[in-house]
Amino acid sequence: MSCFNCLFTRGESSPSGTVETEEGFSGVLNVRTYSYKELKHATDDFSQHNKIGEGGFGSVYKGRLKDGTIVAIKVLAAESRQGVREFLTEINVISDIEHENLVKLYGCCVEGHHRILVYNYLENNSLAQTFLDGGRSGLQFDWRTRSKIGIGVARGLAFLHEEVQPHIVHRDIKASNILLDRNLNPKISDFGLAKLLPPNMTHVSTRVAGTIGYLAPEYALRGQLTRKADIYSFGVLLLEIVSGRCNTNTRLPIEEQYLLERTWYLHERNELVLLVDASLNGEFDAEEACKFLKIGLLCTQDSPKLRPSMSTVMRYLTGEKTIELTITKPGLISDLMDLKVRSQKKAEKSNTTISTMNTASALNSSSASSANNTTYGSLTFTDINYRSV
Repeated sequence: MSCFNCLFTRGESSPSGTVETEEGFSGVLNVRTYSYKELKHATDDFSQHNKIGEGGFGSVYKGRLKDGTIVAIKVLAAESRQGVREFLTEINVISDIEHENLVKLYGCCVEGHHRILVYNYLENNSLAQTFLDGGRSGLQFDWRTRSKIGIGVARGLAFLHEEVQPHIVHRDIKASNILLDRNLNPKISDFGLAKLLPPNMTHVSTRVAGTIGYLAPEYALRGQLTRKADIYSFGVLLLEIVSGRCNTNTRLPIEEQYLLERTWYLHERNELVLLVDASLNGEFDAEEACKFLKIGLLCTQDSPKLRPSMSTVMRYLTGEKTIELTITKPGLISDLMDLKVRSQKKAEKSNTTISTMNTASALNSSSASSANNTTYGSLTFTDINYRSV
């Protein structure tokens, strides 16, 4: 039996349908369905010329539908069982919600072994590729644009966390999952790892999934997922937006390689303004830029309980609320790495074999591409595996 048993009328797009996987999962999809033939034609047979992105679960193509609509067509790799679950999750999470700061799902194709998602096309790709990729896009991100992007992402997350029922935890907020339209308005994308928080539940226990550098320490260590994990990731993203650099860059001097650690160091010395992107050439509101950096630190505090909700973050960013809280030390990458080393030593003493991957090595090889490395694993940090998206 193939990954999907398509029960749709073939050859023409239809308004909805039922999907059944080989794992026994079935559900009604409240989205339009497209035939594989239609999407193949829309992308000129999925030509390299139309490819606009590629990752661990497949490729993304620019396409033109029969009615002239330009779309982004996300083709998932057929051989990935993990991709099956993520495909279904993405549809179920995003099909019934709509917000100006979320990507819009037009429909899908589940014909034979094909698993394809069709989204609205966003002209300026991702924040990682357009903004953090060494400025090769040629676009100018002045302070006003950066502020708009930060506030827009916060608004989208607040919607997912507090307005949608049941609440949604994205689990992989990072620069490569923030897409930009022609006016550089941000749209949160890739809901394949999203989790729903049932009513009256403060957290769900789950395998660790996210991205090193954006991954909240308490979630990485214990596997207890709350909205505060997203808030931590957003805090790191906000620091990247203000500083114009990735959260990890091993090409820099050792004391500057990890953005969050550097931010905390400068905060303690009341020198946060030194972190603001030099490419702005001093054309920014220093007070507002430092406020954004402080908000990033508030969101990444080691204790999840001290991190503000996304609606509060929104009020901080827009100036509706003044920051009057003491900012405590963030959960740092180096602390997790130290814990990893201690765990390995303990395992060696007890002659217990632990299947691990060297976290330090993974971090040291990440540099500017760290925003694209998604982490998967069990409930302990020492068992985390890695894949690229």
